[in-house]
Amino acid sequence: MPKLVDHHERRTLLADALLRVAAERGLMDVSLRHVAAEAGVTAGMVQHYFRTKDEMMVFALDVVAARVAARLDAEEVGATPRARVRTLLVQLLPLDAARELEGRVAVAFHAYAAARPDVAVRLRDDTRGMRAAIAHEARTAGVAALDPEAAATGLLSLAEGLAVHVLGGHLDGGHALAVLEAHLDLVLGPER
Repeated sequence: MPKLVDHHERRTLLADALLRVAAERGLMDVSLRHVAAEAGVTAGMVQHYFRTKDEMMVFALDVVAARVAARLDAEEVGATPRARVRTLLVQLLPLDAARELEGRVAVAFHAYAAARPDVAVRLRDDTRGMRAAIAHEARTAGVAALDPEAAATGLLSLAEGLAVHVLGGHLDGGHALAVLEAHLDLVLGPER
């Protein structure tokens, strides 16, 4: 009887290997061969699941997004708009090993997407979705001093910038979290 293969599991195994290679070497150095070696499979198997490097990159981004969503689902989210925005933005900060790996891949993916407009579409969609969610919470909070779209753009940009600074060793995670908290207080008000 032929062995049953879980194709999603195999693709995820390959995506995990891609994330590790990207975190260590950067996305420009990722190749089907490097991913195959990291996953302990043949290059032919990688090509069976991903016809192109871009296809593999987008799938890896989807895996990261799914992991963030799973953490968000598992996390107890507060009842206030500020608490909900905080929960989302903290997921972008590299405060543990999993988020550090994802953060390194996200930074590399931004650079990769800058040179690959067709791949950048997926990244823009994710960013637009996060900005819309934060803007919705800002409107719900009734923050009159700031346009909700501007507040969302500022908070998301701050979290992404803090992540880059933590990854680069300019700040530690605790300091980045304190800065995020201070800005959440300024934009959405202190937690009540």
